[in-house]
Amino acid sequence: MKILAIETSCDDTSVAVVENGNHVLSSIVSSQIDLHSKYGGVVPEVAARAHIQNIIPALEEALDEAKTKITNINFIAVTKGPGLIGSLIVGVNTARVIALLNKKPLVSLHHTEGHIYANWLEKSGKNCPKFPLICLTVSGGHTNIIYMRKHLDYHIIGKTLDDSAGEAFDKVAKMLGLDYPGGPIISSCAMTGNEKAYHFPRVDLTQKPIRNNDGFMEESVESLDFSFSGLKTAVLREVRILEATNSLSKNKINDIAASFQVCANDILVRNTIRAARNYGIKTVLLSGGVAANEQLREMLAAAISKLDNVDFYFPASKFCTDNAAMIGAAAYQRILINDFSDPLKLIPDSGLKLIYAS
Repeated sequence: MKILAIETSCDDTSVAVVENGNHVLSSIVSSQIDLHSKYGGVVPEVAARAHIQNIIPALEEALDEAKTKITNINFIAVTKGPGLIGSLIVGVNTARVIALLNKKPLVSLHHTEGHIYANWLEKSGKNCPKFPLICLTVSGGHTNIIYMRKHLDYHIIGKTLDDSAGEAFDKVAKMLGLDYPGGPIISSCAMTGNEKAYHFPRVDLTQKPIRNNDGFMEESVESLDFSFSGLKTAVLREVRILEATNSLSKNKINDIAASFQVCANDILVRNTIRAARNYGIKTVLLSGGVAANEQLREMLAAAISKLDNVDFYFPASKFCTDNAAMIGAAAYQRILINDFSDPLKLIPDSGLKLIYAS
């Protein structure tokens, strides 16, 4: 079963051919980083125009790399949302036309589904994640802990109440005068910084103990939600103090980057381990652009190793950031239950919600 997948939810134009939901025959990603870096972030109109220019060359390259033709493709898959509406329109309309002209069934997906199922790419049989599981999905657009009892069964048990972790990385990088995107640059600076130089707040949204009707104090249920706005503000305060005294040196930037990174990762790991303990799972997954962060992988692996009989999976770095191969992996599961979209009626949804399967 060959699936041609398209992903254009933000600023990367990606087309892939995936076989049986796990074997990647081709994965083409046309990055727009150079276009947007001068603006310090993604400009929606610029992204949409670039998708229009890149989508057909990416499609042709994906088929060539997979050594196949559109006639040999069995299914078309595309990201329906969420994302930038102009970007989504390019991908969805391309997928609709391909499906209609070639009489291929069309599958539409939530972007986060793709990130989750990136953990199945290049795996099979006993090497695949086992249910029940939780997945920490963390990127520039989202930070969630998702509980799954089976395939396509999504229950968001933890979420960010303000900034996503990836957005916090980008904004801190901008505060420090670093380039976009911030995640890789912060990680690079942190390698030579002192992570103990600054003690930034590890915000915990667990409520304080309350007194019950019998007069006894009761501990509140540990929160699995995230908040990164306070951490971002704390970094900004330190940066302004250093700028006011003209002492924001390269060493200081590296120290702030290291201290910020370990703080953000501490928060992500803490809540993930809480969820793992509370939900009796067999597997922890990590996904999304921030999943490429080496320190986060190492910290989470170390914490999970202390749990009993819990496996840990994360995708190869090339499948952490937005890519169409992950959309193909998720589409495979929807194909198995005959969940298709009408190419004449499919429209993108920039605010699409992750729907529970049960």
